[in-house]
Amino acid sequence: MPKKRLMSGMRPTGKLHIGHYLGALGNWKKLQDEYECFYSIVDWHALTTGYRQTEEIPENIREMALDWLSCGIDPAKSTIYIQSHIPQIAELHLLLSMIVPTAWLERVPTYKEQLQELLKQRLNERLDSAANILEDREVREEAAKRKEMEYLATYGFLGYPLLQTADILSVKGEIVPVGQDQLPHLEFAREVVRRFHFIFQKNIFPEPESLLSEAPFVPGTDGRKMSKSYNNGIFISDPPEEIQKKVKQTVTDPQKIRRGDPGRPEICNIFFYHRFFSSESLVKETETNCKNGSLGCVDCKKNLAQVLSDKLAPIREKREDLLKNPGTISEILETGAAEARKTARQTLEEIKTAAHQH
Repeated sequence: MPKKRLMSGMRPTGKLHIGHYLGALGNWKKLQDEYECFYSIVDWHALTTGYRQTEEIPENIREMALDWLSCGIDPAKSTIYIQSHIPQIAELHLLLSMIVPTAWLERVPTYKEQLQELLKQRLNERLDSAANILEDREVREEAAKRKEMEYLATYGFLGYPLLQTADILSVKGEIVPVGQDQLPHLEFAREVVRRFHFIFQKNIFPEPESLLSEAPFVPGTDGRKMSKSYNNGIFISDPPEEIQKKVKQTVTDPQKIRRGDPGRPEICNIFFYHRFFSSESLVKETETNCKNGSLGCVDCKKNLAQVLSDKLAPIREKREDLLKNPGTISEILETGAAEARKTARQTLEEIKTAAHQH
């Protein structure tokens, strides 16, 4: 029985942190044994908000590819490619844009949330839903005047879910691993499939199904969500001394000031990392000794730094090997792009045949 086809991607933002590993890469590595996987570095999506910083994209692509391969995304099991190397995706996006109502895009929750957030900033007050609806056009006009928010007024931002849909449908993805917040985007893709089939009276695409991943909220060293923009990330490629430095800076339970004070591991960022990376016995020992005060934060951090260094050591070693042979990365991406283009070309031929016959 042939494996179902899975498609997923990431915007190239540079080196990846342990939040990416817990939220996606660890899962992707397992999924490639169960599905026929297409993994895309979606550089066109990076232009949605970053079209003024395009000089960073090539290096970010390289860093992301290095991290993927180092974490076990295997080109022998998965098709790994750069989105912009598949022109058929752009063509499919254009063709689909001819049949998708603008209102469908405007009602996507993430789009409306961003507009409403800007409106709240502008008026500095909470608004009822009726006001939000009435003000959408005005908000877009306001955004266009502000350099830091001008992307909210572009079609690229509005059409983001449709380009995502083209990513999936170009390779006829049947399964898409998503977090809870991305479910509306996948339902949008399913609506587009149904509309295409209804208009042209021919079923070409599978309706993509979600594979819900319970990606945890991964706190950064300052307690906020781990993010490159906050400069609070522990990167997959960090050497042991850098890991030790970052772990040392990580905020813990503010009520546990010195050894002997009872701690609350359930609210401690260090214990959060222990739960995902340490052995079961060390997790239990840390929890017990933190609560009774016999384990101080300094020693707890030292233990975690060692655990993280050991866990990430094989990834760092593989990364270093890849860096010694930079041509290998280019070959893998070129081979993956050739396979993805072949698949996407076949999809487009079916679409054009269906449209002409109609």
